[in-house]
Amino acid sequence: MEVKLSRAAKKITSSSIQELSHLSQRCNAINLAEGFPDFPASPHIKNAAVSAINSDFNQYRHVQGLCDHVAKMAKEMHGLDIDPLTDVAICCGQSEAFAAAIFATIDPGDEVILFDPSYETYEACVTMVGGVPISSTAFYVVLCHFCFWDPIMALHIHVPLDPPQWTLDPSKLLRSFTDRTKAIVLNSPQNPTGKVFTKKELEIIAGECCRQNCLALTDEVYEHITYDNLKHISLASFPGMQERTVITSSLSKSFSVTGWRVGWAIAPAFLADAIRNIHVKVTDSAPAPFQEAALTALRSPPEYFESLRRDYQSKRDYMIKLLAEVGFKIDFIPQGSFFIFAELPDNCPLLDVDFVKKLILEAGVVAVPGQGFFNTNLPSTEGSNLSCFYQKRYIRFAFCKSDATLTMAAERLCKLLDAEGHLVLH
Repeated sequence: MEVKLSRAAKKITSSSIQELSHLSQRCNAINLAEGFPDFPASPHIKNAAVSAINSDFNQYRHVQGLCDHVAKMAKEMHGLDIDPLTDVAICCGQSEAFAAAIFATIDPGDEVILFDPSYETYEACVTMVGGVPISSTAFYVVLCHFCFWDPIMALHIHVPLDPPQWTLDPSKLLRSFTDRTKAIVLNSPQNPTGKVFTKKELEIIAGECCRQNCLALTDEVYEHITYDNLKHISLASFPGMQERTVITSSLSKSFSVTGWRVGWAIAPAFLADAIRNIHVKVTDSAPAPFQEAALTALRSPPEYFESLRRDYQSKRDYMIKLLAEVGFKIDFIPQGSFFIFAELPDNCPLLDVDFVKKLILEAGVVAVPGQGFFNTNLPSTEGSNLSCFYQKRYIRFAFCKSDATLTMAAERLCKLLDAEGHLVLH
């Protein structure tokens, strides 16, 4: 009966993050793979959720006050004038908001520009609706012209943000647009690299979106988690972009409540309405008591967000020092989010997947192989194999963990050091 599966279902496979997390659980490994905190959320936020449940906010519910406050934050942070009655859709987390935005905008055969590396969910959503996720390269665009009628079989040529600083090459971006380009996906601060796109890079993206009459779908869940005095800038704040941008975000990362599943999309009224309609048909409403508690979370004073950034920057610095000391190459210091994309030591013969498996079995620590964040649908040629080899040399570590967890991970890693202080896996 497997033949009854849809092409999309056959194309979407289980996440390497999930698979390795299951292995880590069986080995009782320290989980530095998944991007969720292992420390408690703030008491005032948890108390608000308990109060909402005790007040019987337990049925389908739309909390307009939440839309009002999301609009207020968009004005304060980015200068955007948002109508909370028409321009905000509350969803079950950022993931549903983003998926609904894709479903609301992308038709079979439409092309969507993705940056590499990037979070794997973006390409999966595009694939499910029959769109064509593309990378920023003229060669790939030519191939798409030949195969666009069968998007499930579309070829992907990987041209990444340029390591080690993950910079945007404007020429690669400009060559990626065709007359079938419908949207571009931007995640800043970015998972997995921790990159915060610069104002100049954002201006280039915004300018081309306006020239090509292209939509922008942004993932801004790490908007409050930036370091070294950097500030997050929303693509929607650039001239001509508010009318063509869907901003998606959530409570999850900023308030350490990834399981609450409360997120939102901010978009022009016609797009927000379509996203809202899709959300209602799929899940009906986000969890009612957590919508109520979200109001308390979003009203947190500036000191809360300052403390959040300060604490995470301390954890970032601790993990960078640790990883560098055991031999990882840290050429790029994360500017935002709570991930480090570390390159394997030059003398390490293993590639990312085998390295992570051995790390779990021998050190009792789990991270994520980097190749899962890259576009791997490459033609099998000697040149392409050489050019993409570095994709398998990166490991993503999440440092959104308690100090005790990070210290224990350090102790386990240090037990595997040789006399010269290098990490050795057998």
